[in-house]
Amino acid sequence: MADILDVPASRRPAEKPETHTGRIVLISLVAALGGFLFGFDTSVINGAVGALETQFAASSWALGLAVSSALIGSAIGALCAGAVADRFGRTRTMIMASDLFIVSALGSGLAFSLWDLSFWRLVGGLGVGAASVVAPAYIAESAPAHLRGRLASLQQLAIVVGIFVALLGDFAIARSAGSASNPGWFGITAWRWMFFSGLPPALIYGLGAIFIPESPRYLVAKGREQEALRVLRDIEGDTAPTKLAEIRRSVRQDRRPHLADLKGGRFGFLPIVWIGIVLATLQQFVGINVIFYYSSVLWQAVGFSEQSSLLITVITSVTNILTTLVAIAYVDKIGRKPLLIIGSVGMALTLGLLAYLFGTAPQDATGNPVLQGTAGTTALIAANLYVVFFGFSWGPVVWVLLGEMFPNRIRALALSIAAMAQWVANFVVSATFPALKALGLGWAYGLYAAAAVFSIFFAVRFIKETKGRELESM
Repeated sequence: MADILDVPASRRPAEKPETHTGRIVLISLVAALGGFLFGFDTSVINGAVGALETQFAASSWALGLAVSSALIGSAIGALCAGAVADRFGRTRTMIMASDLFIVSALGSGLAFSLWDLSFWRLVGGLGVGAASVVAPAYIAESAPAHLRGRLASLQQLAIVVGIFVALLGDFAIARSAGSASNPGWFGITAWRWMFFSGLPPALIYGLGAIFIPESPRYLVAKGREQEALRVLRDIEGDTAPTKLAEIRRSVRQDRRPHLADLKGGRFGFLPIVWIGIVLATLQQFVGINVIFYYSSVLWQAVGFSEQSSLLITVITSVTNILTTLVAIAYVDKIGRKPLLIIGSVGMALTLGLLAYLFGTAPQDATGNPVLQGTAGTTALIAANLYVVFFGFSWGPVVWVLLGEMFPNRIRALALSIAAMAQWVANFVVSATFPALKALGLGWAYGLYAAAAVFSIFFAVRFIKETKGRELESM
């Protein structure tokens, strides 16, 4: 049997992929629950921002820190997750992330100051960062090549569904209490219930991770080939022995990755690592999370009520979900690179329009722009079109590429570095937005538009198509 398995794939007759699609979709969905908590945990504070500012008399910088403290933890969690996942396994890392989510939800809901709230949000961020690395790595390592793009896109779908559920919950809780600052059930302030609502999905994620199989590539790397073969039979069907042989040959050339393995070229890291870092950073520098972390405050600032602002944010998150479904349908047909380019062009145009509208609008007594008549309607349409262009391109496609673009031997570690860069960029954008908002929304959206213009050049020049390629050939 070993002789058969060791025959190079190029010398065997081509076989039609025979995969157990239902099984691989199920385990990918469980892994993607980390993405749900990623979206939920980072966005649930949206509905609480105004209440926190009032209750704790927060300055713009202190408020920005409270919102973005989860992102500091996410950067740390992402940096460590690759090494943890390589040592303890992908599924155990998911369970650890679930525990961190649970602790964060409890601590945030019981917070007595802005500072300890920031700490508990940082703890949750550690789980978010770990989940952001392990989910795309696990899905990419488990999914057949012809399904990998769509299954890896489940990570982004889970993220945007998590955002939607968090914002919908915020809206329902605030509406039930009359305001996020008012007492809710059992006399507990409504904004505290917003944080407590993260407990059920965190528990489900942890329980789900217990029952899904370990990544077959991780098992082969640890010498547990019989276990890997059983997992591959569930996923690949009769072609499992062939796939095991391919993984074995790839793993034989590998060893435990170290940071030194990522070094090379003129700028410290290997070119492929830099491409991953810039790709992940640009996903945030186009300003998408301003929409999901601050949108309720943003729309209130230009004249909408608290309830209307939260409702607009919920509608925007639904738009994000629908466009992510478009990406799932076409990422393995059209390819990764074309979707990125189309999305970049659309984002540059819509962000440029928002920068113009906010920059030229008259201001009220507090210095906030006032969007009257058609300007307000145009801004709402432009903001949602921006989400559309992001939702079918840079949202899901970046996670697909980060999960598959790196060689097997450095995948987890390189993905950790890129994900850390993404979270640092997310923190920079989120922490600086309150100050940029005070300077002028036209300036803020102008910077995001400039990043979108640069993303067009970057996608055209540096992104290579990975559609349909086996991970072993990367």
